[in-house]
Amino acid sequence: MQFNVVFIATALLASASLALSATVTLFAGAGCTGAQEGSFNVPSGECLSLGSGSVKSMGYSGVPSEIEFFISGGGHDSCTNGAQLVLGGGSGCGTAPAGVNFESVAVF
Repeated sequence: MQFNVVFIATALLASASLALSATVTLFAGAGCTGAQEGSFNVPSGECLSLGSGSVKSMGYSGVPSEIEFFISGGGHDSCTNGAQLVLGGGSGCGTAPAGVNFESVAVF
């Protein structure tokens, strides 16, 4: 019986974490236009880093509370040292400022 309770609790936590993930789609152009560069599920509280890659804009859906976009280069890579753009929950599109691209995004 104890095993069944632990198994059920683990299964519920796993399904809850899936429900708190967002879909982030990468675009080559501003305003979520141009070539689609990929799509990822990002759990709440996690950072999606593109490593050496970057994109001009990112579309998102299913964000529980907030999404933070970080520019490419130096101190902002991998969701560090402050976001360039912060938007609320739900869905939308974030575009990097002129002259830079986004390299990472964090979902909350």
